[in-house]
Amino acid sequence: MLGIDCMVGVMTLSNGIKWDKLSFASTLYLYPIIDTLLEHAPSQMRDELWLGLQEALVNAAKHGNSLDPGKQVSVQYAEVQGHYWWIITDQGNGFDLPHSCRICPEGDDNESMGDCGRGLFILYQIFDQVHWSPKGNEVRLCKRFSRWPKWLTRWQGLQTTKDTMAII
Repeated sequence: MLGIDCMVGVMTLSNGIKWDKLSFASTLYLYPIIDTLLEHAPSQMRDELWLGLQEALVNAAKHGNSLDPGKQVSVQYAEVQGHYWWIITDQGNGFDLPHSCRICPEGDDNESMGDCGRGLFILYQIFDQVHWSPKGNEVRLCKRFSRWPKWLTRWQGLQTTKDTMAII
């Protein structure tokens, strides 16, 4: 149970992909929401994904909706062929994405990020794909959970098995 005013739904597209949908009033109390969004995520990636989703949801609630409890943040999410997708939409006016957010700043200070805030920079570092709607009030985030083909994963597993001797 989320413990906050939240609507949860499920929709299945004609291609058979099941998308879950969650919407909530703009708030910064995001723990139960992020827990729900990461329920099926691999444990070894949860911390990284937690940070990324927290940044995206804070941006939507705080910057997009101005923490107006009358405005909703909605999230659609699904697993599609080894990729996890989150589509986060707010009811704000949107924004123009600075192009510099995709580039790693040279310094550690906030000035080196220019127009790109820390949250946007983090999104581009954590997720494999980050796509913004033309209006700027929706972001599509994608994380690939299997970075290697299955045959390579199995082969790497064989190499690290204690009882296996590598022949070179």
